[in-house]
Amino acid sequence: MAPVRDHLLARGALAQRANDFLGKAWQRGWLPPPDLDPEALWTLAAKSHGTQAEAAEHGGRSAEDVADFRDRLARMVAAVEAEADLNPLGRAMAWGQLSRVVKNRLAFGALWLQRPELLGTVLAPPIIVIGHMRSGTTRIHKLLAADPAHSHTRYCDAYHPVPGRFGMNRVVSALELAMLGALNPWMQSIHPMAPGEVEEELAWISAALHHSIYESQWHIPTYSAWSEGRDPAPIYREMARILRTDAATRAVADRPRVMKVPAFSEDLTTLLGLFPDARLVIAHRDHDAVLRSAVSLAANQMAMQSDTCDIAAIEARWRHKIALREARMAEALAEWKGPVAQLHFDELGTDWQGAIRRCYADLGLTLTPQAMAAMRKLMAAGENGQHRAHSDQLARFAEAG
Repeated sequence: MAPVRDHLLARGALAQRANDFLGKAWQRGWLPPPDLDPEALWTLAAKSHGTQAEAAEHGGRSAEDVADFRDRLARMVAAVEAEADLNPLGRAMAWGQLSRVVKNRLAFGALWLQRPELLGTVLAPPIIVIGHMRSGTTRIHKLLAADPAHSHTRYCDAYHPVPGRFGMNRVVSALELAMLGALNPWMQSIHPMAPGEVEEELAWISAALHHSIYESQWHIPTYSAWSEGRDPAPIYREMARILRTDAATRAVADRPRVMKVPAFSEDLTTLLGLFPDARLVIAHRDHDAVLRSAVSLAANQMAMQSDTCDIAAIEARWRHKIALREARMAEALAEWKGPVAQLHFDELGTDWQGAIRRCYADLGLTLTPQAMAAMRKLMAAGENGQHRAHSDQLARFAEAG
């Protein structure tokens, strides 16, 4: 059982011990501190590709997309170094994430050079869940993904997306989640995850250095502001390449993919330009409730990686995100002519079956008995799920003022 999370910036005991050990190890020269320099990250990732590293960087991508990633990496590292004030554990985690991003970037490029047909995979029209973080998008996503007529992304595909042999991505994911759970004992209550379970595509846009996953962990306002104002098309083209690769290698391209990332609302115009045949499900929730839950999630992630987190700054960031995403979502939807369903957080709690029936009708989909049975099984399994502990945490924080 996880210890009581008694305040927003609580840190797990193992995370504190790991942080203390790394700081001492670097100071005394037992271990070299991780090098976040972009060229060092590239050099490390390029070793396994030898003389083909440059070709792998360009494989399947336009010159614009290649340049965009290089620019993003340099700016990301600069913001982390200047603004994030990472502690030793945070720096190690930042190095781990960014080095994996560059490694996967080259691995995908090499794969697409060898198998260019993957990029031509024809996809069934996707079902895209749009809404703020903590607005019920995860519940909607999992309900729709339970329908056997649909496909979805699994955690192991999201965070270890380069196709591997013998299901090793699931093994690696299981080990990774066990380690993260030990460092952060409240992680599963905030966002339950398992290697083969339904997962959003956040890691796929993060693979092209979209700001969303990083700004929820690190204080990087300069990078966030720059990225918010930049054309996100190169990011979503990379995501689409990964999606086609995943659909082809898992043989699920003929089934509509149920997709969800809160940041989609921020870039909805670009996303719909790539998927003009999509069906949309819009999730709604009271903005104050969204804000409280989003601040709790971000504080949980940031407290582990920095000793100088500021709750006021975190709240200001997420107030900004909610307003920005509302405005951009409204702008995109004003021009959208495709199918749309609207669902509210509260009705998913009081009458989820009625909400799902209306959703299918609005989208022009057939809700089969098999789909409804799978959804009922999902909801029954979640009755006592770990995610309910996050509601208890929020209530306790509210009482404490």
